[in-house]
Amino acid sequence: MQYPSLPAGAFLAAALVLVPLPWHWQARNIGTLSIIAWLFIVNIIYAINTIVWDANVNNPAPLWCDITTKLIIGANTALPLATMCVCKHLAFVSSKRVARLDHDDKRRRMIFDAVICFGIPLIFMALHYIVQGHRYDIVENFGCQPATYFSVEGIIIVLLPPLVLATATLMYAALALYNFACRRMNFAAHLQNANSILTTHRYLRLMAMAVTEIVWGTSLTAFNLYNNIHSGLRPWISWQNVHSDWLRVDLFAFIELSPSFIRSMFLLWWAMPASAYIFFLFFGFTEDARKEYGKIIKAFRKHVLRQSNKDVSFHGSNLPSARHASWSKNCTYSLGASCRQRDVTLYHNSV
Repeated sequence: MQYPSLPAGAFLAAALVLVPLPWHWQARNIGTLSIIAWLFIVNIIYAINTIVWDANVNNPAPLWCDITTKLIIGANTALPLATMCVCKHLAFVSSKRVARLDHDDKRRRMIFDAVICFGIPLIFMALHYIVQGHRYDIVENFGCQPATYFSVEGIIIVLLPPLVLATATLMYAALALYNFACRRMNFAAHLQNANSILTTHRYLRLMAMAVTEIVWGTSLTAFNLYNNIHSGLRPWISWQNVHSDWLRVDLFAFIELSPSFIRSMFLLWWAMPASAYIFFLFFGFTEDARKEYGKIIKAFRKHVLRQSNKDVSFHGSNLPSARHASWSKNCTYSLGASCRQRDVTLYHNSV
């Protein structure tokens, strides 16, 4: 294998992003659950692609490429939508106008967030067909990539939505931070009165994750936008012209690509695993996470090592509580990334 770090990095990212899943599932936080789901799906796709298309540009799995390229397009908007939902909820629960949330309020919010994070991406996956000039591209070592006819319409459908959503996310984050600053002295009591499961530390951690991910993703989206417009956009002549050879699959070996283009591909490809690593760093070392690690260690000792409950307790399976660490006293679309050379398109999504 020419680049073994590619599948290893993507599989590791997919595994790490699942670590915080149990406590986010218990919290029924649809925004963070959708971030986990989309990051896991796309990293798995990337990992498999780098294995199947290692040092070749064959076309052995057309159906796989048809499905996965559409999922990559969906993640282009799904990840920024998810971070927007996180910041929107934080701004809502911190508002002085919020009343005590009951079960029905929480259920309605979950349904609304699920429609936003999974329903709207399906719409953009369908809209992509408008600017899909051919079936897909296959790039050596990276596998199948979505094909986009980059005209003004292509920019509006593929690259503009993540930037608009990033702006909305930052506005909600600013409002959430303002609400916190206004109520910082009694913020914990405010959250409790609103019947929220959030604590002050969890609130700040969620906001920091969302802002970090959206800034990271927006930077790459802007870079991707520049790559596609600096040499000029293609003219939209007609529907028939754009889709005249739709079943075509373009194949690109590394030897055909310039070194600068290949460097851009690696940068944009690694942005997706990096987004998963960022998400893990925010939630993989919290007190909730350490408690879950302790439960896993205790179960491993009891069921695999066959230690008695007395032995398990004696050895102290639980990891040290985060409140004993000094740092605990202080207090994760998306990017659709594409590079083009001779009409090659490489997509990369991050939050």
